[in-house]
Amino acid sequence: MKIGYARVSTQDQRLELQLDALAQHGCGQVYKEKKSGKSKDRPELEKMIGQLRSGDTVVVWKLDRLGRSLRDLIDLVSEFQQRGVDFVSLQDGINTVTATGRFTFNIFASLAEFEREIIRERTSAGLQAAKARGRTGGRPAGLSKAAMEKAKSAKILHASGEKSVGEIAKILGIGRATCYRYIAQAEG
Repeated sequence: MKIGYARVSTQDQRLELQLDALAQHGCGQVYKEKKSGKSKDRPELEKMIGQLRSGDTVVVWKLDRLGRSLRDLIDLVSEFQQRGVDFVSLQDGINTVTATGRFTFNIFASLAEFEREIIRERTSAGLQAAKARGRTGGRPAGLSKAAMEKAKSAKILHASGEKSVGEIAKILGIGRATCYRYIAQAEG
């Protein structure tokens, strides 16, 4: 069975162009979505994936209607292939039923993998270069100057015995757990 998936990014955009193309291609069922591609919540896509059976073909008007990114698209189509489901993108000329379509899609997958490896290598090289210059990432250890002042105040107020930790926290505008940490850190 040919199953279509149509998506527009905003409520103002129209699905008609995609729906007409999917109907012309013979899709018996079409899932329609009005969500941004960046949105992780795409209920119609999830519903479609849940309904797929071996031998089905998912048809989209264009690749960018299905995936949020190249990696997302590759993951989705790989999931389709594992389930025995073919994939067709009408405007991009990709049809995984044919050897040429599978080849084209595998080139996309290889490019995405190559891109991830390059990013990983650049990140690693940047971290090594920073480490060689004595710089490490992450938040600086210890308290900031403002936090250290609050910690000293918390310690003084706590040592006086006149205020409870809850009262000290309220005075300093911090939580009770933070107040306990500040008192312990100021003492250490």
